[in-house]
Amino acid sequence: MRIPVSTYRLQIRASFDLDQAAGVIDYIAALGADWLYLSPLLTAEDGSDHGYDVIDHSEVDPTRGGDEALVRFSGAAREAGRGILVDIVPNHVGVATPVTNAWWWDLLSHGQRSRYAEAFDVDWAAGNGRIRIPVLGDGDDELGALTIAGDELRYYDNRFPIAPGTADDGADARTVHGRQNYELVNWRRADAELNYRRFFAVNSLAGIRVEVPWVFAESHAAIARWVQDGLVDGLRVDHPDGLADPGGYLDALQQATGGTYVLVEKILEGDEPLPPSWATAGTTGYDALGDIDRVLVDPAGRHPLDALEVSLQGARVPIDELWPEIVHDNKRRIADGILRSEVLRLARLVPWIPAAADAIAELIACFPVYRSYLPFGREYLREAAERACARRPELADTVNALLTVLADPEQLVAIRFQQTSGMVMAKGVEDTSFYQFSRLTSLNEVGGEPGEFCIDVNEFHDRQQRRQGALPASMTTLSTHDTKRGEDVRTRISVIAEIPAEWEETLARLREAQPLGDAVFENLLWQAVIGAWPASRDRLHGYAEKAAREAGTSTTWTAPDEPFEQRMHALIDAAFDDEQVNGLVTAFVNRVAQPGWSNSLSAKLLQLTAPGVPDVYQGSELWETSLVDPDNRRLVDFGVRREFLARVDDGWLPPVDETGAAKLLVTSRALRVRRDHPEWFTRYQGVPAYGPGAQHVVAFDRGGAVTVATRLPVGLAAAGGWRDTTIVLAGHPLRDAVTGRRYDGGTVRVADLLHEYPVALLVPDHAASVAGED
Repeated sequence: MRIPVSTYRLQIRASFDLDQAAGVIDYIAALGADWLYLSPLLTAEDGSDHGYDVIDHSEVDPTRGGDEALVRFSGAAREAGRGILVDIVPNHVGVATPVTNAWWWDLLSHGQRSRYAEAFDVDWAAGNGRIRIPVLGDGDDELGALTIAGDELRYYDNRFPIAPGTADDGADARTVHGRQNYELVNWRRADAELNYRRFFAVNSLAGIRVEVPWVFAESHAAIARWVQDGLVDGLRVDHPDGLADPGGYLDALQQATGGTYVLVEKILEGDEPLPPSWATAGTTGYDALGDIDRVLVDPAGRHPLDALEVSLQGARVPIDELWPEIVHDNKRRIADGILRSEVLRLARLVPWIPAAADAIAELIACFPVYRSYLPFGREYLREAAERACARRPELADTVNALLTVLADPEQLVAIRFQQTSGMVMAKGVEDTSFYQFSRLTSLNEVGGEPGEFCIDVNEFHDRQQRRQGALPASMTTLSTHDTKRGEDVRTRISVIAEIPAEWEETLARLREAQPLGDAVFENLLWQAVIGAWPASRDRLHGYAEKAAREAGTSTTWTAPDEPFEQRMHALIDAAFDDEQVNGLVTAFVNRVAQPGWSNSLSAKLLQLTAPGVPDVYQGSELWETSLVDPDNRRLVDFGVRREFLARVDDGWLPPVDETGAAKLLVTSRALRVRRDHPEWFTRYQGVPAYGPGAQHVVAFDRGGAVTVATRLPVGLAAAGGWRDTTIVLAGHPLRDAVTGRRYDGGTVRVADLLHEYPVALLVPDHAASVAGED
């Protein structure tokens, strides 16, 4: 099995297809990345920029270049000495346009008699033998809009098949609809009445049953061929938690590919371990992201920011109880709302347990992690039961009855419960609670735990040593196509923890100047504005609308509050147009920009040199100031990056400024050292600092390469800088891979090491390949 040293993620789409991507391979190779990491390639819904709505498993999407373009891309990568990692989507397919998905079209045409009835996860009994399709509007007679066009039923632009023999008598469209294997229903009925499994609550993404051997074989034939033919070297598995048997799926994937490098998009909660039986090298790195963010947060900011959050929330409980309550309440709201159909389906599987739905929903709301993988993780079910009974003692008998079957991996209800708990966690926490808790929003990130405010350097070292010992080939990341805030937005927001009083005063003045009427959301929104500034007006309007509707406190997707949203958009405009508001924004940005950039360089070097396989998300070698998708999937200007790389390779040491060129310098030097000298990255040992600024250093030795990074830069400057702070290194000559400066080793003053940049990467000076050489 080949294992990448590092990866560089590219979003492949019609506007940046495989041939265009091949045109930047030389740049990515020069930057120092080892493998190219591609977003999903199989044919997706027309116009899909993300590719997670696959409609045809047999070929590379023609709009992304097609099969021949993958061959060309792979050839170019091989010529440049690069490997290829591809994102795959086993859990679901796109069904927004039924006629484009042959499996779904056949299912709708033939119902339970379709060959593909086994491929989809449909509860036929719940729909009286029909699949409910939630597309009808709110009118009194929406079925009256149906028409017949040849062998299709049409509802405005929606096309559906007519089953053979059901329209031969000249019946009207409404009558013909009543004879089909599907029932078109009002879109609002999906929450409680849908009878096919989806990806989360997305009606247009239908789950498929890859646990069925032929479904796996046909949906993975092209993927396996890519690996077997040497076009692709590794796979990233999207959303394994949606599968009936993730471990069995990974075993099948290894068998089909001959044992290739595989990563899973798995979110681990706290110290939750990855199931040890899984045939995977590790996760896609959100766990590492959380560690790196938190070691750069000032613990002194917690008490004042806690107090501010409690005040804004109008809470009657302390902060340590507030976040868990928000999570529980939102998970329960999701279980009773947009995922009610999943809960009711679980209840139908245990008809001998009366009134089971309430207890099932409460168990899911109390579940401490995304899901279990029975028998692995059975203790989480017991913990959820204890929590549920403590909250709802009247449910204790029902909960105990449910435990008997939910703990049995052979029971269908247990399998489906495991699939469902992850859905509710994702929608209730990532997509709701993260937008309702504003204490320090750099912590509200996918895979993170906003209740954990910070970690100290010793805890950081402990976590990295565990990663090195357990999953050394697991990915590490700072930004992805799914992160709520780009890495450099978060590092700037984290500066607030060093100056909480200044933020509280600025926030109060912003709220007074441009009141919105939702205190917590105002705090979250203004932090996003500050973190991403300068951002375009359109980008901030788009973020504000999505964030507010996800929060669901003042407006929602299904019932937008127009007056609130008008005030919200006026707030964004005021950041640009109102002299007072713009002045407050720019003044605070000026206060946090430089320390934010310091944090950014530290975070990047930590990620690139710590245990694991570091990924650079497209374009993030310069400042990554994206907000939530689709903002974080924008096209990248590789021209300016090529220019900066050429200049730093000519000896330019750029200032730490708004261009981000200093970050590209750090990124390229770290990637190249790691690629060219893997022998310097074989262990992990924390390196202590001594003296007055010791708490501002996070440093570690990877077995030859030593990383030194700055933390809490505002406090460092306020205390008078590094002064006599030192670290002790091996007693042989060293060179900083970032600046090229040489050191004798032994006891070294940190002020000398970090004279030009807030980071240094020290490598043996006798190396034939130095940082500036490729």
